[in-house]
Amino acid sequence: MASRKTDKVIAHLLDGSLLKGSTHDFYPIRASFDLKTEDGEVHRVNIGELKALFFVKTLSGRNDYRERKGFFDKDVRGSKILVEFFDGEVIFGYSMTYSPKGHGFFMVPGDPDSNNLKVFVVHASTKRVKVKLAAGKRAPTKKTRSKKTRVRTRR
Repeated sequence: MASRKTDKVIAHLLDGSLLKGSTHDFYPIRASFDLKTEDGEVHRVNIGELKALFFVKTLSGRNDYRERKGFFDKDVRGSKILVEFFDGEVIFGYSMTYSPKGHGFFMVPGDPDSNNLKVFVVHASTKRVKVKLAAGKRAPTKKTRSKKTRVRTRR
């Protein structure tokens, strides 16, 4: 039996708390996933409780490094993304898959020296998402249907 890939993650919850550990079953289309902490405790995390899920190099981070805010990685493709969360946190990065649909979207950090490999941002936790499109791309839009009222007349 093949083993599943395990990712190191830090779940930032809407209540301000953090869960650090690993997951092997996070999929953006699912409503929940399991996160196993370093002490072996397994938590079921619901997307509705999540602000963002940070896929990281190390769970401890780098206390000696302060992440730069902006777009510093020239080798990354995709649209530039600025995300402002309801709690005031602002993150910068790039996304090849941004869409206003679904639970959220993935982005990679704007600072290549960041401890974050990628971030899954939950739409419901964002105050503002600003997208600057890569050359040759069209803006993703929510399709809305306008309700046209037909007036029928008798002849």
